Amino acid sequence: MEVLLEELQAGMLDERDLIRFSFRLTVATLLGAIVGYQRQIAGKDAGLRTHMLVAAGAALLVAAPQGAGMDIADLSRVIDGAITGIGFLGAGAILKREDKDIILGLTTAAGIWLTAAIGLAVGIGQIAVAALGTVLGWFVLASVGHLERRHALRSERTIVTEDDRRAR
Repeated sequence: MEVLLEELQAGMLDERDLIRFSFRLTVATLLGAIVGYQRQIAGKDAGLRTHMLVAAGAALLVAAPQGAGMDIADLSRVIDGAITGIGFLGAGAILKREDKDIILGLTTAAGIWLTAAIGLAVGIGQIAVAALGTVLGWFVLASVGHLERRHALRSERTIVTEDDRRAR
């Protein structure tokens, strides 16, 4: 029993560290929610909860070792491993259709990767950089996606019009 108490006390944070890491994990979760909410309202499989968990998990992956005193060289290896691992998670979102030359899920995978990067940035204390990444990610997912859809509709109309002209 004494060993368990010692172990619990050894892992206890002082008040400043507890506030710092609580803030970082909360901010990472909220920034992940912003990206995830956009994906949720767009009807994508990886939505709000997925992006929140990815951002919080990525932040925790770097905040905990940093809090334990890990130096930057070792922390960079943790970041490298997190980036590689999140690539596998994103790869699970990508599907290639057999009947057509269509690949689905690339944007979802990229969104998960961005959300992990946001979490990693928050975890190491780069909150402003993470917030900027969140804003840019939201813009790309919401606004650029809308422009792509408009362009695709125009292209379809042009093709139909050209086909109609040929039929005449």
